[in-house]
Amino acid sequence: MTEADGEMVLEPDVAGLRPVRSLADLRAASRALPLRTSDEAKPALSCTPHEALRKGWGYEDFRPLQGEAIASALAGKDALVVLPTGGGKSLCYQIPAVCGAGLVLVVSPLIALMDDQVAGAREAGLIAGALHSNVSEEEKRRTWRQTLSGELVLLYVSPERLVVGELIDRIKDRLALIAVDEAHCVSHWGHDFRPEYRQLKPLMDQAPHAARMALTATATPEVQQDICQQLGLRRTAHFIGHPDRPNLVYRAMPRREGTKQVLEVLARHPGEGGIVYAQTRKEVERLATALKAAKVSCAPYHAGLPAEQRAATQDGFVNERIDVVVATIAFGMGIDRANVRYVIHANTPKSVEHYQQEAGRAGRDGLPAECVLLHSGADIVLHRRLATMDGVLPPQRARALDRQLREIAMFAVAPVCRHRLLTEHFGAPWPPPGAPVSDGNCGACDVCLGESSAQPEAEALVAAKKIISAVWRLEGAFGAGHVTDVLTGERTDKAQRAGHDKLSVFGLLKDDGEAAVRLWIDQLVAQDHLAYHEDGVYTMLTMTDSGRQLCKGVGAVRLGRLVVTNRRKSKPARAAATVAAEAAADLGPLDQRLFERLRLLRRRLAEEHHVPPYLVFTDETLRLMSRQRPASPEALLAIKGVGESRLARYGAAFLEAIARE
Repeated sequence: MTEADGEMVLEPDVAGLRPVRSLADLRAASRALPLRTSDEAKPALSCTPHEALRKGWGYEDFRPLQGEAIASALAGKDALVVLPTGGGKSLCYQIPAVCGAGLVLVVSPLIALMDDQVAGAREAGLIAGALHSNVSEEEKRRTWRQTLSGELVLLYVSPERLVVGELIDRIKDRLALIAVDEAHCVSHWGHDFRPEYRQLKPLMDQAPHAARMALTATATPEVQQDICQQLGLRRTAHFIGHPDRPNLVYRAMPRREGTKQVLEVLARHPGEGGIVYAQTRKEVERLATALKAAKVSCAPYHAGLPAEQRAATQDGFVNERIDVVVATIAFGMGIDRANVRYVIHANTPKSVEHYQQEAGRAGRDGLPAECVLLHSGADIVLHRRLATMDGVLPPQRARALDRQLREIAMFAVAPVCRHRLLTEHFGAPWPPPGAPVSDGNCGACDVCLGESSAQPEAEALVAAKKIISAVWRLEGAFGAGHVTDVLTGERTDKAQRAGHDKLSVFGLLKDDGEAAVRLWIDQLVAQDHLAYHEDGVYTMLTMTDSGRQLCKGVGAVRLGRLVVTNRRKSKPARAAATVAAEAAADLGPLDQRLFERLRLLRRRLAEEHHVPPYLVFTDETLRLMSRQRPASPEALLAIKGVGESRLARYGAAFLEAIARE
């Protein structure tokens, strides 16, 4: 590194992998690279960020804000980096390590996440290691030796590991950057609070010369401010990416026949990877059993299962031996599989932040993916019950929970563009600057695709008054199911015994149907015109002050209904994904056959090298190979996502597979 005209200039190092000119050279290079093991070390390159990107990762250009965040780190400045899932946060601290800035310490919350990150860094040519409870003593000694000798450039630790012992004190002289991943965990306002994150600031203060970088995928402006304060970021540069994920199709619909609805989504994605989230362990087991009975390759995952079983499920999913994982929120943060094609929430999550984080695990490769939310007002009631199982919540937490549940309920039921709702929740403008979105229509959610629609204002008000009136006449003593039966004119035994079939509200909405009325009830609850309450056994509907005022003509209401469509496996209608991703996704029959063969080859090589398949090549790269059919090392290297390190390690095998097709 030199200084020129007051600006930092990085001098490229011509050393590195020798260029390959023929298939014979490539085979020789591949033989010279041993199978990936935990103790493998490759010399770190000293080069410019763009050279590091091309050599290690096979990309020509950085994604939005990556280059700026890297430049900030190399200049020794603190930074807050908020990029959506799939936005490439890890490169923001890995590239400085490649460029020779010094030791980069990464604080990461999950062992699986650390292990995948270390494997990915080593594939790109970095000397990286991790210190956590699952690392063998031999590996720990090797990592310490490499760290203290200056060989190791990237060290991962958990916050729990960092706050005990004297790790910072032993390495502070070599530290160039401390990166705190999943930084939302530091915030009381955040959706995944971890107390140990609150203890990081005094530890980082022991190395005042080291730059600090806080990274997360989801943070409202309030959480962003809290992160900067709790981590003691100094003169902070803010790199806040737009939260919209245009390659994702969002759908939200009432849960009526949950298992059937889940299977309908799976039928649109045969043989593809997906995650199904459920609210409780019992529901996870029930759904997993039902999917297995339907011949779906799946496994359950929740905290009540033995650690060995959870590890086997995670490994099977990441390495593409299992198509579907049915899980509680215990699954996901440490799962680094890029080609998840769908995420289904079989129950309403407990906040918009949780939803953005969990749904965002779909389509990390930039290719189209689907996110389906099956919601019910009963989910909100259960969230409240679970939150208070251990006693009354502190007032601040109770207010935050109430706000979070109201926000996610509104997202699930509001007849408004889902992309817009998510974007505005995180304080960003809609449409995104420069996005090809006309009239606010994203073309990639159930509302904008015409699968659900808003009721005209006058009609919505009339329907709302009828429902609120029915709840009042039933004296707040019955649940949503019975209220629906009364409004749709169902002469059930309960209705007749109680004389409710004689009420003036009986059958007022019989022409609208049960599905529409149940959806409207949920929408009225989300807008605080109705509320659920419990008597210890049953969950019942009651009218709120806001609902009473609405019936007097004060206030406003929005209602929507589902539209019956012949839905096929869909992609965003707008130009949502990148041009390269869209081109890669459109494969003809012969190209698709080659793609599947390359996927099998990728899986075999991944098992041999003990890395997840996406670290060999991503789906997008395999699709580009299938379309372009490179016949030489130079042509293969030109494909996005190859890079010199992966070319030397895997190129010969893929060129031979393509030549045989």
